[in-house]
Amino acid sequence: MFKKLISYRVPRNLLVLIDLMALLLLFVYSNGEIDKFTLITGVVLIFIIYISNFILLKISSGDHYIFLIVTMLLKLGIIMIYRLDPKLGAKQVVWVSAGILIFFISYAIVKKIKIWNKLTLFYGLGSIFLFMFTLVFGKTIGGARNWIKFGRFSFQPSEIIKIAFIFFIASFYTNEKKFNKNGKSGYRLLIFAYIFIGFLFLQKDLGSALLFYLIFLVIQYVYEKDRKLILYNILLATTGAIVSYFLFDHVKIRVETWLDPWRFIDNKGYQITQSLFAIANGGFFGTGIGLGHPDFIPEVHTDFIFPAICEEMGIFTGIAIMMLFLILVYRGFKIAFSQSDKFFRIVAFGISAMFGFQTFIIFGGVIKMIPLTGITVPFISYGGSSMISSFIALGILQVASEELAMEEVEKNE
Repeated sequence: MFKKLISYRVPRNLLVLIDLMALLLLFVYSNGEIDKFTLITGVVLIFIIYISNFILLKISSGDHYIFLIVTMLLKLGIIMIYRLDPKLGAKQVVWVSAGILIFFISYAIVKKIKIWNKLTLFYGLGSIFLFMFTLVFGKTIGGARNWIKFGRFSFQPSEIIKIAFIFFIASFYTNEKKFNKNGKSGYRLLIFAYIFIGFLFLQKDLGSALLFYLIFLVIQYVYEKDRKLILYNILLATTGAIVSYFLFDHVKIRVETWLDPWRFIDNKGYQITQSLFAIANGGFFGTGIGLGHPDFIPEVHTDFIFPAICEEMGIFTGIAIMMLFLILVYRGFKIAFSQSDKFFRIVAFGISAMFGFQTFIIFGGVIKMIPLTGITVPFISYGGSSMISSFIALGILQVASEELAMEEVEKNE
């Protein structure tokens, strides 16, 4: 009886209860006048997530908790986005539904194809092509030239490239002997990594540039045999950051507003100061849904959704979100270091690091811990490109987790 209570079914059923409470919260927020479309959308989303968890239990022998963790994050994001703009909230539900479908598709494709570790040049050259295509045909939105528009739809190629970047590094280290004919393979990888980062600087996408660098650095630290290259990498990055401060105005602005945003509160420091006001105004328990003023923050539904959540749901909810990401990253690292296949070990490690660093960069930016860079919170912020790429990464992590489950069964037997 006790085993039944603590089985995997309990978290899934508890999440349905939380979802129904979220719908009730929206009902209260709308003064009992919630429209039929929102109600139907909410019920459909609950059904999709519940069925998705059930299907995952049937088709995958891997980790069944990373998807549960993500669904909790999804719901917090949808509630906040709907509160900010009901139309965007409805669109986010569509993106989440598409993301879940993509999760299963990417899981099936990655599991079926067996040559991922042999496509090093494809990942590298394909990414460079996407970068060049973006520079030539891309649109500038929010100061960064990192968007491709097709009619009413737009997406960020860098969201897909960051997964290809992890695959590129993983396949490189998996086939290190093949590339190490004259003992200089590590230097080649370093050059390729900085080509990626250089393209992001040209696009003025500083958040992604920092994310790519941190992913590369942490994988290099674990798998690079020539330890001098790690030192060279840090020295190059430090030098590049200092030079960028003097060469690029947008870098200088980010640093200045980080050091003293109050001095520029009426213009370039307005966004970060409003973020700090929102977090302070929320206190421990928040003002309540609809009772705060997160709409004072520009781009609140994307880059600054975390301060909005803290204002209306409280700092405790913000801490809970951080803990959920910590658990997600922990389980990702556990998957990585229990995986016997070197390629998927590095991929799982890189994806876990990506989730961890991405949340650190944006959370650190909105609380003025580090200079602010435009980057989304995975699974929470509004947006299709980020949602789809995050679910693709989660599907890959799910594949990498399956050997872990098999090993645990063997140990128990």
